[in-house]
Amino acid sequence: MSVADKIKIDLALPVIGAPLFIISNPDLVVAQCTAGLIGSFPALNARPAEELYVWLDKIETQIQSYRQNNPTAKVAPYAVNQIIHKSNKRLDHDVAACVKHKVPIVITSLSEPSDVVASVHGYGGLVFHDVISIRHAEKAIEAGVDGLILVAAGAGGHAGTLSPFALVREVRRFFTGPVALSGAITDGAGVLACQSMGADFAYMGTRFIATEEAQAAQKYKKMIVDSQATDILYTPFFTGVHGNYLKKSITAAGLNLDDVLSGDKSLMDFGEKRERLKTWKDIWGAGQGVGNINEILSTAQVVEMLRIEYRRAIDKLVDDEFNQVGTT
Repeated sequence: MSVADKIKIDLALPVIGAPLFIISNPDLVVAQCTAGLIGSFPALNARPAEELYVWLDKIETQIQSYRQNNPTAKVAPYAVNQIIHKSNKRLDHDVAACVKHKVPIVITSLSEPSDVVASVHGYGGLVFHDVISIRHAEKAIEAGVDGLILVAAGAGGHAGTLSPFALVREVRRFFTGPVALSGAITDGAGVLACQSMGADFAYMGTRFIATEEAQAAQKYKKMIVDSQATDILYTPFFTGVHGNYLKKSITAAGLNLDDVLSGDKSLMDFGEKRERLKTWKDIWGAGQGVGNINEILSTAQVVEMLRIEYRRAIDKLVDDEFNQVGTT
């Protein structure tokens, strides 16, 4: 059995909830996992650093309690995102916390992850790495990662520019391990589309911002609901790396859209006292799929809706195929 198939045994849907900077918290992660999706959060969301141990204890305790009380339910593993960047002075501490808790899946971002891979593999955990290009994918594989997360055009936050059709198919020419695909996926039909292109999992972030459990301002959640794809701006201005942001949050902060079209990568900072704190707190990331998000729901309600949409998408394909055969 493949690694991807082993993971799917515990899933109600082949979906990974993307780690949302500042927004993901234990409540959201637990809600995702107990609904049958892989829930995740950035280690840096737990502040100060020692709070990470508290978060991990809470997540594991609540997931285990749910398993015991619901023995037939699909309960997914959780994941922690480690940002590998020179400004992240907590990396060694946070990886050590993951090792102590034997976190099932560690999601690595930005730089080459070989050191994290060695630590996580030491206790039998899995490492998935974010990539936006073929070159990044090849480097991650060389570092020994177990899976790839393809961040394609249209994804929220730090997104790439490649079409998901191009990125998945090229990666599948040289990588047979687990692949998750990100990029404007907001419904069950999108999840099925990911699989049809060759990915094992859909990687969904923006859809879970507009949930009751998400640690996002209510205005942020409402802006997600009220926005369309044309309300998304792709710019490197705020972190030095290109990302997708809600235009309305930019103008609400008093900035002119024409003035935020370029940026300096050297300004990227994930330190405890980063000066650009406004980014993510007041300048809000979102993917191009916002136009398909119409209300703020609980995570359980979102997942149930995804399951219904996923099933309907499968049934439609079966019906269309049957009707096509019947008319030939």
